[in-house]
Amino acid sequence: MKIITTFLVTACVVSLLSSAGAQELKFAELGDFKLESGEVIHDCRVGYRTFGQLNPERSNAILLPTWADGTSEQLKSSVGEHALLDDSKHFVIAVDALSNGVSSSPSNSASQPRMKFPRITMRDMVNSQHRLLIETLGIKHLKAVVGVSMGGMQTFEWMVAYPDFMDKAVPIVGSPRLAPYDLLHWQTEIDAIENDPWWMHGDYTENPARRLEFEIGALILTTPDRYNKKKTREDVFNDLKNAQNNPGGDANNKIRQSEAMMSLDVSEDFGHAMDRAAAAVKARVLVIVSRYDHVVTPQPALDFAALLHARLIELDSDCGHSVAECDNARINAAVADFLEK
Repeated sequence: MKIITTFLVTACVVSLLSSAGAQELKFAELGDFKLESGEVIHDCRVGYRTFGQLNPERSNAILLPTWADGTSEQLKSSVGEHALLDDSKHFVIAVDALSNGVSSSPSNSASQPRMKFPRITMRDMVNSQHRLLIETLGIKHLKAVVGVSMGGMQTFEWMVAYPDFMDKAVPIVGSPRLAPYDLLHWQTEIDAIENDPWWMHGDYTENPARRLEFEIGALILTTPDRYNKKKTREDVFNDLKNAQNNPGGDANNKIRQSEAMMSLDVSEDFGHAMDRAAAAVKARVLVIVSRYDHVVTPQPALDFAALLHARLIELDSDCGHSVAECDNARINAAVADFLEK
């Protein structure tokens, strides 16, 4: 009787997770969520969407975290038959990272609005996702964690935070610890916001530093060669004019996510020794980097991949950090092959 009951409960859960509500935005309510710093996010909630069906063995679940400023809505394009993750084979959980404007963030917190929202870390993001999986979805093990950019950083953090939780991990243009150049970039982004007189210590009425943020992004998102091929001289000034009027993502949200990326160091719990951190990883790993990436420079990921003896793909197109868009066919094929073997 117990076996039959267990089977029925499992079948009900699988049916629930595979229902017509898939792809719709849902929330995991975590209550008061304690951060690494000891501070608390009150009434913490984590947004997510699911794609595909969880199989009866519950062995095909893949977590797909968001990039910086990204949302699970934007991740829809990464899921499908010819996309990064095939939802005809996998049960994909696209999750909104803390401070992205969907999950608990400075822009949507009632009790901790704006810069009253506490600082967060990459581990805090991962811990919130772990609770989503365990407490809301009843998933105790993943086939893989796959992420792009800041999603790749979360993937590296998952490897060491919960090494037994996934079989495979695929960080794409991510980093286990930001290089000095990367730190300079993100601090420049923060300074651009906070030094704008309209920021007003986070109590602005319109997003500050819109044009300067756009200029920084345009300079480093791709390579000079690629930019010069794609843009005319006239395009530059038209883009700058449009950027000034583009509301963009919330500036306070961006500050908190930027701080989280800057604090990332997967070796923190291992005496800051990367070899010890790598030794703790149990998942099989595919690392994908872009040689000319100026947003997340690839050397830390290359070094960690060597320590892991991981499978490595180093793309050398002139797309820079945008390689996931420019070389998506090659990346998608490599990820599909890795997940199947």
